[in-house]
Amino acid sequence: MDFMTAAIMAGMGFVAAFIDSVVGGGGLISVPTLMWAGLPMLNVLGTNKVASTMGAFAGFLTYLRSGKLDRKILRVMFPLAFVGSIGGVLTVRQVPSDFLRPLVVVMLIVIAIYSVAKKNWGADKKSVRVTHGRYLLGLVAIFGLGFYDGFFGPGTGSFMLFLYLLMGYGFLNAAANARAANFASNIAAALLFTILGAVNFAYALPMGCGMIIGAHCGARVAITKGASYVRPLFICVTVILIGKQLLELFK
Repeated sequence: MDFMTAAIMAGMGFVAAFIDSVVGGGGLISVPTLMWAGLPMLNVLGTNKVASTMGAFAGFLTYLRSGKLDRKILRVMFPLAFVGSIGGVLTVRQVPSDFLRPLVVVMLIVIAIYSVAKKNWGADKKSVRVTHGRYLLGLVAIFGLGFYDGFFGPGTGSFMLFLYLLMGYGFLNAAANARAANFASNIAAALLFTILGAVNFAYALPMGCGMIIGAHCGARVAITKGASYVRPLFICVTVILIGKQLLELFK
């Protein structure tokens, strides 16, 4: 790979991870970048997962050190997202994933409308008391979202953030916990894609290095600016995801 291509991979990886570490949706940038490089689609997905895992780890560590993560719930959600993602990757080899696209569009539209309508929803809170019912919902949903990430993927970080908001977390804490769960699902998918030989490390490593820096910077900005920054960015990325999925659906 020439220096210019490596620089483009790293630069676009930085931008993708910066956004992804806050509200998800980084694949909107990283996947088209790898497609531009001319990789086969399966290698695009595998290479993106390895690079995204590097960025997700940096974002996860930044949030962990900030004290914004709920470590108690993390110990349960992390393995559920991991196992779910493994199931998703194994399933996508047998079943075409595109049939999920219409459902994803509907879910994203509901999320966008709900987030805009509830103006004070997700304001930063010092403590969170998750009810038993919401805890059970979270367990089932995080496994399902892990499966979805391995099976299809678009919008996983945003869906996870929305799940934590429903459980009662503020936007910033939801972003932190969603990043941790997304890190788990990324690890599982990256490992399996590597085993399947669907990763081009010449592209994954420079993009991943850019993502490490981008994820750290994105998480730091989110921690500093709080919900007033995370909420509008979340809504914007969700709307962009809707537009992308609609274009894919009708093209």
